[in-house]
Amino acid sequence: MINTYKKIVIIGSLFFLAGCDKDFVEINTNPYAITAIDPAIIFAGAQRTHIGTWYGEQTIVQQFLSPYNTGANTGFNFNADIDGNSNPKWDQSYANGSNGNAAPVKNLIQAINLLGPSTTRVNLLSMLRIWKAQLFMGLVDNYGDVPYSEAGKAVSEGIFYPKYDDDATIYEDLYKELKEATAALSASGEFISTDLFYGTNAQSLTKTSSATDQVAKWKKLGNSLLLRLGMRYSKLNPTKAASIVAEAFAGGVMTSNADIAFVKNDGTNFSQADNAALRNFSQFNYAAEPFVNHLKTTADPRAKFMIALYANPGAIANDVNPDVTLANQFGCPIGVTSDQILAPGSPYRGARGSGLNYSQFNVNIIAAPGVPEFWVTYAQTSLLLAEAAKRGWIPGGDGAAKTYYENGIVADMAIYGLYTGATAVPAAEVSAYLANPAVAYSATDALKLINTQYWVVNVRNGTEAFANFRRSGFPALSPNTYNNNLNGGFARRLSYPDIEGSANAENYQAAVTAMGGDLLTSRVFWDKP
Repeated sequence: MINTYKKIVIIGSLFFLAGCDKDFVEINTNPYAITAIDPAIIFAGAQRTHIGTWYGEQTIVQQFLSPYNTGANTGFNFNADIDGNSNPKWDQSYANGSNGNAAPVKNLIQAINLLGPSTTRVNLLSMLRIWKAQLFMGLVDNYGDVPYSEAGKAVSEGIFYPKYDDDATIYEDLYKELKEATAALSASGEFISTDLFYGTNAQSLTKTSSATDQVAKWKKLGNSLLLRLGMRYSKLNPTKAASIVAEAFAGGVMTSNADIAFVKNDGTNFSQADNAALRNFSQFNYAAEPFVNHLKTTADPRAKFMIALYANPGAIANDVNPDVTLANQFGCPIGVTSDQILAPGSPYRGARGSGLNYSQFNVNIIAAPGVPEFWVTYAQTSLLLAEAAKRGWIPGGDGAAKTYYENGIVADMAIYGLYTGATAVPAAEVSAYLANPAVAYSATDALKLINTQYWVVNVRNGTEAFANFRRSGFPALSPNTYNNNLNGGFARRLSYPDIEGSANAENYQAAVTAMGGDLLTSRVFWDKP
């Protein structure tokens, strides 16, 4: 009886399973699940994602700082290697992403994999390669050796522990990628409507409606990045720098603000995450004395968009009318603690409300939630051209250098019109600024003037400000001598995230050895002593 019962159950089960198998796929498929995605959508997501270009590096180059030397606040103002201060670029560009989005490196590599080596979508593939090169340039500039050839391949190739590639070798490949991808862009190819820089949803300033116009913009962007890459070699190998810069110039770089690569946040659906933190913890963040002093010495009309004095530094988020008069602004001294500032009888400015009596970010303009993300600008490009002309790497000598220098300043003055609540600097104020003896072009002081302006232009791009400061040596800042952690000098790189030492231990240790230690004083390959 038992055997007969078992047979009946088995036979019945087989009939039941046979019946189920008929609609098995349909029944077990979520009709709302995404099973395929256009790589162009992934590309747009990578363009939108913040890539960590903000606060830590700005403390090193003495634009903004935190004077509190406790816990995570200790940071670069006290020459301390704090994980949270070095991590944002790594996390947001490469490892984890920001605002709930995957890191753009992962998205770009996945989009390239989805297109495949035989794709006919040559323009999309070229754009992906160009933007991937930009991201890795920033990672190398901040850290030195980083995962590159095996990065982003966990899904496609099962590589969960990527090796770190030599930083100089990565730069060689970035050169190749920028050259090849820019050359491959075709006006007869497809129009990428999802492109947030120059596609259908771009801002009116940069929007295009045809592949011909879009490709022209991307070629300028690719060559402008090639110019940036070439200039990085200026200390290490001036001959190589001159060669790459000449190639970029001949290929055609950005020529106006209509060419800039940027996306605009609305402050609601898309917000600048770093700015939210600044608003919520405002009492810890102040403008640095060297930066404020420079703005005051040059009577910079951009200052009102950058810095402000608030009635209560601990509650600035809802203060829409702070004091932006330049004469009333004061920068917090470098390497001085909050306790020293607050001490009775100290030579410092003391308390103000629940914070300190110093200027802070203007959270209604450059540090607002809805700020534009400017990745590559004409102002940056024109200032690099100014240096190249001064060095004789492109034609024109001092005459061309002066024109590029002034064009870069004028372009940056105009760009503030893209910020909510701000306007472009009036022409009369621009002219007065260019005529200021501390600003006016001088053949004798050209490199100092050009690169100090580059420092100001990159007030919201810490990665670029930090890289150019190390490359050029300008502005001529005094080292922070709070302690001797940096041997009397400046931080030369950011340290790797602590988690890499356990999560990717073998490859991390090999990189540490190659870099001469995971130290703030170690140098990336182009930063020749």
